Amino acid sequence: MSFSQVSIKKVNAFGYDNCIELKNNEVTVILDPNVGGRILAFQRNGKNILFENPDLNGKIWEKGMPKFEVSGGRFDIGPEKTAPYRESFHNSWIGEITGRNSARLTSQKDSLTGVQLMRDFILSDNSSHLKCIQHIKNISNKVQNYAHWSRTFAKGGGICLVPLNPKSRLPKGYAMYQRNTTLIDYNPPQEENLRVRDGILEMLGTPSQPKFVMDSNAGWLAYNSKDDLLFIKKFKANEPNTYGDVLSNQVSIWYFKEEKCEIEPIGPLESIQPGKTVSFTEDWWLMDYKYPTDKTINLNEITTIINSL
Repeated sequence: MSFSQVSIKKVNAFGYDNCIELKNNEVTVILDPNVGGRILAFQRNGKNILFENPDLNGKIWEKGMPKFEVSGGRFDIGPEKTAPYRESFHNSWIGEITGRNSARLTSQKDSLTGVQLMRDFILSDNSSHLKCIQHIKNISNKVQNYAHWSRTFAKGGGICLVPLNPKSRLPKGYAMYQRNTTLIDYNPPQEENLRVRDGILEMLGTPSQPKFVMDSNAGWLAYNSKDDLLFIKKFKANEPNTYGDVLSNQVSIWYFKEEKCEIEPIGPLESIQPGKTVSFTEDWWLMDYKYPTDKTINLNEITTIINSL
């Protein structure tokens, strides 16, 4: 087998200094330490699967300023409704090259949450495989309870695939948050842009409400963008763990109009002892895949691809 050399270097990108670029023959990855320790680009053939807002290029999140939605592939910690506000994690991080194909982003120490975050990124030599590992370190003198929360913005308007749990607690396998209220519909009505085939929820376009949660235990998510890219995430989700969100869900999707789709694996709720660290891994792939104009994606083909990874 032939291996391509991963190139890694500091670059200026999207209006920011000191970004880190990892690149092989398949994909280009750009990490940004300036705002929240995120992935700004996961790119194949010049096409970025991640959401970009050019108006935000170079914009810095400073203490006390109004919140704004950043571009790119974010990570966070939860539970969503009970974790304290994590302002320092939106500010600048330390970015460092840690190996010939790896880099790390490290947050500030946050006294409010009592933790510090580290994110390791490792790019395969000969494929699009990007390993993303978030570490949560307890820097306080008491037990902290947090979970990994992925908040990756993909380009909008594509087809999002979520395998449903055949033993779900939810009648349809998913629940819908009612926007601008505290209500959650655990048995939402059928609608045009939501379809279930072969046990997989297909989000085909803008739904009536943007936020969905699923107790999906298959450990993968997929997204087919309109510019013919297939974005796949794999992660652990089938272990008998406690999950900290309101419906104890392992997945959340936020499908916002044609603008962006937030693809969110959620890790188990961890009791982190003082001085200890817990970790959660997401494995990403990006490949060419034709977007079906009739919105009928070949699910057997998709699952075969995922099972081969």
